[in-house]
Parts: sequence; C-alpha cells; structure tokens
Amino acid sequence: MSDTQKWYIVKQKNGQCEIVKSTQLEGEEESERWGPFESQQDAIAHRVGLIRAGKCQPR
Repeated sequence: MSDTQKWYIVKQKNGQCEIVKSTQLEGEEESERWGPFESQQDAIAHRVGLIRAGKCQPR
C-alpha cells in the first residue's frame, strides 16, 4: 500500500476548514486551501494555527 497520500486544508463556504485527502480535492478549486501536508497530523496542527489567526472558524 502506498503511503504517499497528501493532505490539504480547504475552507468551506461557512468559514470552517476541513482536512481532506488530495484525492478529494476535485471540485474544490474555487475554495481557499492550504497544503499539501505530509500527514493528517500536520494538517490538523496547521488548521489550529489558521483558527488562531482568524482565517478559519472553529467547529
């Protein structure tokens, strides 16, 4: 099994940011996004920073 999966943070219309796999990015081109990240944990840590910076809304 390949472990080359990349992760992205995608800002939704409601202001919340979701963490998605690179394979789930299709149809999200117009959204603001950050990444790629090597692991889901890296993406989670970066999303916390985006929430603290006011770029994303907490859940």
